[in-house]
Amino acid sequence: MKLNINNNFKAITAMVLAVISVTLMSAQAKLIGTNYDPIQIAFIRAIIVMILLSPIIYKLGGVKFLKTKKPFLHFFRSIAGVIGNILFFYSFQRLPIADVTVISMAVPIFSSILALIILNEIIGWRRWTAIMFGFLGVIIALDPSINMKFASITALLATLMWSITIIFLRILGSTEHPVKTVFYFMFVSFLATLFFQPFVWKNPSLDVWFLLIGLSICAFFTQTLMTYALQKAEASIVSPFNYTGIIWAIIFDLLIWNVLPVTSTIIGGLIITISGIYIFNRETKSLKRKF
Repeated sequence: MKLNINNNFKAITAMVLAVISVTLMSAQAKLIGTNYDPIQIAFIRAIIVMILLSPIIYKLGGVKFLKTKKPFLHFFRSIAGVIGNILFFYSFQRLPIADVTVISMAVPIFSSILALIILNEIIGWRRWTAIMFGFLGVIIALDPSINMKFASITALLATLMWSITIIFLRILGSTEHPVKTVFYFMFVSFLATLFFQPFVWKNPSLDVWFLLIGLSICAFFTQTLMTYALQKAEASIVSPFNYTGIIWAIIFDLLIWNVLPVTSTIIGGLIITISGIYIFNRETKSLKRKF
């Protein structure tokens, strides 16, 4: 029992640090500014993360470790992921971090519906109620009555893309090592964004290079810490701490840009958080009944 408590504490700590890391990554994307195209940011991030992954992959077996029987799943997961990343970078450059973070917390809502369509999962009335409740939170957070911004729509589309990646990761997770999945994600991201560089590339200034490197390091640590958290404890224990991202986003917005979220963002975020945690708990109970 003591060992489980210790592992749970380590896992929760890792998840909270991962959430802080991804929020810091978002802040750096915003600090880079709209002068640099999100496609260029995604391109540079992919290169740096692959470099950081290289010694880990070498230790795990090198090229032999990267062999996979599911290349198409990796490809489609990566394409959805890179589109989601680019859309998120675009949104973070133009909106407060808290606004985008709140919208992104709707991932469990979209994932549940996609699981029904793609994986033929059964959704009970309780989860449907939570999904509808969550969509209400999304609408409140978007606040369409007050000149809804295009960047809010891109944030919503980015969330949908990441929900699609969750479905692919559910399939890949049963056989593929997390490091392998991250590598292929970054490799496909590199190839997909390479084509656009002649059209979007702008030589970064020294301070922007520091932000790009910092952003990439944060992306690397986010993946590593989340993987560690899910290895040390059950997803049902650590995943709810993902919602602390809203708190960290508010703190970064206040400290760096002296911006506080509007009431609609706070109310919408609260509703999305409640529905998301409930959906996740229902999914966990459903999986336990199956096994």
